[in-house]
Amino acid sequence: MTAGFWLGGGILLLFAALAGIVFNHGGKKVWQAVLWLIIAAAVCLICGSLGVFFGNPLDISLWSIAPGLDIAFYIDRLASFFILIISLVSLCVAIYSLGYNNHLFSNERANLLSAFMGIFIFSMAGVVASANTFSLLFFWEIMALSSFFLMMNDYQAVFTQRAGVYYFVLTQLSTVFLMLMAVVMYIQNGSFELSLDGAPSGIQSLVFVLAFLAFGIKAGIIPLHKWLPYAHSASPSNISALMSGVMLKVAIYGLVRFLMDVLSPEIWWGVVILLLGAVSALLGVIYALKEHDLKTLLAFHSIENIGIILMGIGLYVIFGLYGQDTLALLALGSALFHSLNHAIFKSLLFMTAGSVVMAVGDRNIEKMGGLVKLMPYTSVIFLVGAVSISALPPFNGFMSELMLFESFFQSFSLAESSIKILLFSVLAILALTSALAAACFVKAFGAVFLAMPRSQEAASAKEVSKSMIIGPAILAVACLVLGLFAVQVFQSAGYSFDLPDMSLVGLVLVIFGVLVFGMVRLFSPRKSRRSETWACGYIRPTPRFEYTATGFAEPLFQIFRLIYRTRHYNERSYEDNQQAIFKQGKSAIHTLKFFDEYIYLPIAGFFGRISRFVSRL
Repeated sequence: MTAGFWLGGGILLLFAALAGIVFNHGGKKVWQAVLWLIIAAAVCLICGSLGVFFGNPLDISLWSIAPGLDIAFYIDRLASFFILIISLVSLCVAIYSLGYNNHLFSNERANLLSAFMGIFIFSMAGVVASANTFSLLFFWEIMALSSFFLMMNDYQAVFTQRAGVYYFVLTQLSTVFLMLMAVVMYIQNGSFELSLDGAPSGIQSLVFVLAFLAFGIKAGIIPLHKWLPYAHSASPSNISALMSGVMLKVAIYGLVRFLMDVLSPEIWWGVVILLLGAVSALLGVIYALKEHDLKTLLAFHSIENIGIILMGIGLYVIFGLYGQDTLALLALGSALFHSLNHAIFKSLLFMTAGSVVMAVGDRNIEKMGGLVKLMPYTSVIFLVGAVSISALPPFNGFMSELMLFESFFQSFSLAESSIKILLFSVLAILALTSALAAACFVKAFGAVFLAMPRSQEAASAKEVSKSMIIGPAILAVACLVLGLFAVQVFQSAGYSFDLPDMSLVGLVLVIFGVLVFGMVRLFSPRKSRRSETWACGYIRPTPRFEYTATGFAEPLFQIFRLIYRTRHYNERSYEDNQQAIFKQGKSAIHTLKFFDEYIYLPIAGFFGRISRFVSRL
């Protein structure tokens, strides 16, 4: 039965992709049919994942291209967990796309987009299920190419072309590192087997470095992250939801699989993973704070959350090598649980952001505002995602970050002082990151949904279609359920962690909410009173009186000005020579793009000069 679900899901995805490409000129019904096939495939994969997770592993040999070159799958609990993430998010994104694709450029592009979405989902599941390095490379490259074509849907836009260059170069670089890793393992094993049993320490470390670079690029670890903000901004929002919510987790899966089953970790591996995770988390949220492009802001938060997941993985390696098995399991549990949670609330946020951008026609949050009255359902769903990613109780982000904090707090049992100092330093970074993330989403939600509209387009925005609400709403419910019943979910999976039972907290909150609602209804005055508010002598408040996103974040700009390298530009003119009567002025703030200006552009310039030299020969 379980094998049938896997087989059925894979065939449906391939059939969906084929139908979308063959009948590309068939109109709207084609992409709708393709999306329904993807929905059916996702349901099959969810059933198959649950069957393996609560049952036995599955070993499938699909195709032998030549002796030793096999496309083969091995699906155990770890693989089924990540395929469950892929299929759950894909299901909701496909439902959302039933409404969203109506607003793409043409039915032909919508057909191709839906077709490549099927290939993309199939390839991600293939990477996770791969039983050897040949299968892994095969599906990894399909994943890279299909996501590139998805991202280039608006290929005529200059911004998309620029994003495409970044993405293509870095994703192919990732494949190169993965290929080198497979070559080293083949030389060591004489086969494409996913194992390095008995290999010398030097070979193990070399494979770890190559794997970490390959998976790190795809996961968007700083400083290998540059493709991520560009790609998510340029992609259609349903694709951004898949890439940020799911594709980044495929890279996390690869890293965890190699650390758990393939390699024999060393202490410095854990330190490297932990430190780069801390840097990614902190810089990701700091760069998100300065963003006014809603989708780019969410992209930088993906980097932040990948950093948080890496902290858990780094702790798992360190605690495991020091013999702290219980702590290692808690840290790994926090990393895997946060992978699931981030996939859910980040996909939700990208889908609702896509709804907002579609309704307003702009990604700049300075031109939004007041949408809570015009798009009430989208506003509530976005708020659930914002609260979840800010790690506030009782939602799921709180529980996974709480597990990570517990891992840090219990690390005093380690004997080595230098490791203790390192862990408590990273703990401080994690605490700062959590606070800044909450501030950033206060800015985002306030600027987008509250106060008055700051543009005519925002004032005329309308609520989106039902499918564009149902898709992210399913994930919003999952955020609440995984937060309230985290303890029960872990127990049903066979794990027991020392966590608060949030179901009781949820019950208290519900009772409190009902009491407050009842008291308001019973004791509040029935008649409302309207009166003018004092507005500093102005006739009435306008959107220009509101706090802008820039104004809200300005104090944080000043605090982190050494990182931003903020430069202020002011131009003023006066009516008189004494400069007493102000006429007009213009002010701007520019921030340093450190990784562009000091890493990527110099490297690109170097290879550009080599190319020009070679072309003259």
